[in-house]
Amino acid sequence: MNIRSLFKGRSGDLTQGGITGPMLMFALPLAAGNLLQQFYNIADTVIVGRFVGPDALAAVGSSYTLTTFLLSIIIGLCMGSGVLFSMRFGAGDRSSLRKSVFTSFVLIGGITVLVTAGIFAFMNPAIRLMNVPEEVFPRMRIYLLIVCAGIPMTFLYNFFAFLLRSVGNSLTPLWFLGISVVMNIVLDLLFIPVLGMGTAGAALATVISQGFSAVTLAWYTLKKYPGLAVRKEEMRIERKELALISNYSFLTCLQQSVMNFGILMVQGLVNTFGTAVMAAFATAVKIDAFAYMPVQDFGNAFSTFIAQNYGAGRQDRIRKGVRSAFLCSTAFALLVSVLVFVSAPVLMRLFVGNEPEVIGVGTRYLRIEGSFYVGIGWLFLFYGLFRAVGRPAFSLVLTVISLGLRVAVAYAFAPQFGLDWIWWAIPAGWFAADAAGLWRYFALKKS
Repeated sequence: MNIRSLFKGRSGDLTQGGITGPMLMFALPLAAGNLLQQFYNIADTVIVGRFVGPDALAAVGSSYTLTTFLLSIIIGLCMGSGVLFSMRFGAGDRSSLRKSVFTSFVLIGGITVLVTAGIFAFMNPAIRLMNVPEEVFPRMRIYLLIVCAGIPMTFLYNFFAFLLRSVGNSLTPLWFLGISVVMNIVLDLLFIPVLGMGTAGAALATVISQGFSAVTLAWYTLKKYPGLAVRKEEMRIERKELALISNYSFLTCLQQSVMNFGILMVQGLVNTFGTAVMAAFATAVKIDAFAYMPVQDFGNAFSTFIAQNYGAGRQDRIRKGVRSAFLCSTAFALLVSVLVFVSAPVLMRLFVGNEPEVIGVGTRYLRIEGSFYVGIGWLFLFYGLFRAVGRPAFSLVLTVISLGLRVAVAYAFAPQFGLDWIWWAIPAGWFAADAAGLWRYFALKKS
């Protein structure tokens, strides 16, 4: 029995039919879902900024960078497993797919418990390492303590979301996430302006909303996709399977963690320039995430497309998919760069109101960094490509090049020559990694 018949009507087989259209259609729910996910922290930022004040805004904004780094560990593990799921779906190997699901769930679930415990043990040193001002420290600490208690729910949601996406269903996770985002905003408005719970209320709203989306998505997947349910005889961990899962999961996790650790180091440097710059950077990063999130998710959709076709042995579709993806990503990134450059002051004002210093710093950041989104668009495609063809280690190399150069330039020049060096360092890192990705891609084509 072919595995695709188990999911008839509920999955997307990307090894057959068109290329550009199916990739775009698969990417749209991913982009919409990640844009919605940004609302978890965006809602906190806007409501806290409007109803509590600049110190609270700085606390929530700086927390975003740290929590993104921490959650990248779990998300990276789930993403790596999802690539292997896609390969086995493309190959039609249903038994191996279910074994992978069981092994990865046990492995990543155990790591999630350890990561959560470690966070609580080293919370204070981590905040101190970020050079957080004393007036911001207490609010940031309580926000992080509550948000980090919800990390197991982040694992549960992302595991089942990547599982569904690996078999071509990118739409279902979006529906559950959309409901939880609405819940998050409603709870923010209840806990902060009505009940006066401040940053603690913002964190609690996030955790409750994430928990809802995680539990309901897991229930739906097991109920509606019986072909993915692990059988009793498959509930065992084999050494070979564990090694394979670990290779994909840990290398992808390391890539995501290095990426966000580099951003965390930049956040620490930004924090030395004062509360106003912290608030501007925190707000601009949210806008930035919205702006290039679609090309990031197109890169993830591209990775699923490549992985399924790699598993099916469809080299012809892989080559065509690469050409199509780079053209689409370039066109979209250029359009978004123009829009962000023109509307940067308006976007900043939308979040912070009438704060001239904050608006000025944030606008400068967006106009410098946002002019080069084509660089990050290409980089996301390279990440997805090398993961999908069984070379996740090179995706890590690209991340080290990109973030390493960014951090080195920022710390070497910004303290003496000003903030602009932090902003210019970002696209410099992107294009250096793109050059390495192009070189490796053409080397693989020749081999």
